Amino acid sequence: MNSADFLVADRGFGTPVILGIETSCDETAAAIVTRDASGMPVIRSNIIYSQIDDHAAFGGVVPEIAARAHAEALDGIVSAALDAAGIDLSAVSCVAATSGPGLIGGLIVGSVTARAIAHGRGLPFIAVNHLEGHALTPRLTDALAYPYLMLLVSGGHTQIVLVRGLGAYERWGTTIDDALGEAFDKTAKLLELGSPGGPKVEAAARGGDPKRFALPRPTRGETRLDFSFSGLKTAVRQAALKAAPLSAVDVGDLCASFQMACADVIADRMMRAFARFRAEYSDIAVPTVAVAGGVAANETIRQRLDEAARKAGFTLVAPPLRLCTDNGAMIAYAGLERFEAGLVDRLDTPVRSRWPLDETAAPLVGSGRRGAKA
Repeated sequence: MNSADFLVADRGFGTPVILGIETSCDETAAAIVTRDASGMPVIRSNIIYSQIDDHAAFGGVVPEIAARAHAEALDGIVSAALDAAGIDLSAVSCVAATSGPGLIGGLIVGSVTARAIAHGRGLPFIAVNHLEGHALTPRLTDALAYPYLMLLVSGGHTQIVLVRGLGAYERWGTTIDDALGEAFDKTAKLLELGSPGGPKVEAAARGGDPKRFALPRPTRGETRLDFSFSGLKTAVRQAALKAAPLSAVDVGDLCASFQMACADVIADRMMRAFARFRAEYSDIAVPTVAVAGGVAANETIRQRLDEAARKAGFTLVAPPLRLCTDNGAMIAYAGLERFEAGLVDRLDTPVRSRWPLDETAAPLVGSGRRGAKA
């Protein structure tokens, strides 16, 4: 299935039809996902309201503002998703909502809304792990079979995960301090580029010299598959202080050097993960690695990951950029797979600000604010 062709308006509805709601951070989103007559997933609508302007003056997401914005916008976003799909609630089979991890206020808004709809219409409810939504997005856009390897890179998470099947995830590596997206955000703030940090750094890096500043590649060459970006972020600060006052050229070169260092670390960690996957699944001739999360939209990181995958004999599946960041379609699709497997939840299922994808993984000693279990 071509990733560019899955969003179409003329395919007939299959069953079931899932309404998905996402409110874990600063995007208020709702979507309708179903299957066509051949069984392929179809996004009937995917409506996203971004709160970037609401938080711009604060240099980051303010949880109280985010929760209030979700509460004000969500009813309208759900209605827009239904209208765009050409249906009303009578056609919905199940309601799924992100129930963690994330900002607790936003999670409550989305979950309560989903449960109210489910209760009022007599529909099943599914509490979706936000990380599972990202992990399954490649199966929404491509005919991807289990098992596969996944690199999850976002503002709150940087993990290498073995996806054995629905609900069967094994974390092979995580960050011991900052997540990759967090490092991009902090670098953008340091260089006064504004928010959101990831796109700002990537834009500034275009045309910059990635070799000008000799920045470290933390954890490169280590046997374990974990990441560390705190030291790289500190090195950027030190380089900026030495070069101050910074010109536009200096900022571009710093961003390009930082971005390349991140890409080098990702490529090194993934080459080791590829070798481990080959050892454990030697019967798969051409294995697949998928990338998900907001940082997966970064073209330099995608390119380096694709180069590493090809070198190792893997196929890279990278969803369209609009599905890398938080959205309702990924939650609806995770709900679709769970609904079809009979994995529905009680209406009193609580939200969880921390909800690890692999709940059996032990936390790392020395892990940072997000922790290895986030």
